Amino acid sequence: MKTSTTLKNIALATLLGAAFTTVVVAQVGPGPGMGTGPSMQGTGPGAMRGMRFDKTNTPGWTLMTAQERAANQAKMRAVKTYEECKLVQTEQHAAMEARAKEKGVTLLTPRQNACDRMKARGFIQ
Repeated sequence: MKTSTTLKNIALATLLGAAFTTVVVAQVGPGPGMGTGPSMQGTGPGAMRGMRFDKTNTPGWTLMTAQERAANQAKMRAVKTYEECKLVQTEQHAAMEARAKEKGVTLLTPRQNACDRMKARGFIQ
């Protein structure tokens, strides 16, 4: 009886240890997006280390399909000048304003302007 309880406790401890190890191994350490290594947006031409275009900084993000989001990200990563960035941004904002109006929702205003941040970080001229 005591041996059976001991074996159960060992099995339980092993199982819990394996579960916790899996959680720790699954967590991402420093790397993409953490200031070291390649950016999550890629390493090819037009890749911008540390720049993310997502629901926190792209008005209308939740109103776009996954394909539209990818296209918007690609356009923003492809710009070379501040003026080009502002043009892409203005067109996207106008399209999302129209879509938001159709759906009766209000677009959130991002805390920072992506073009200003890209210029400040040296991604665009």
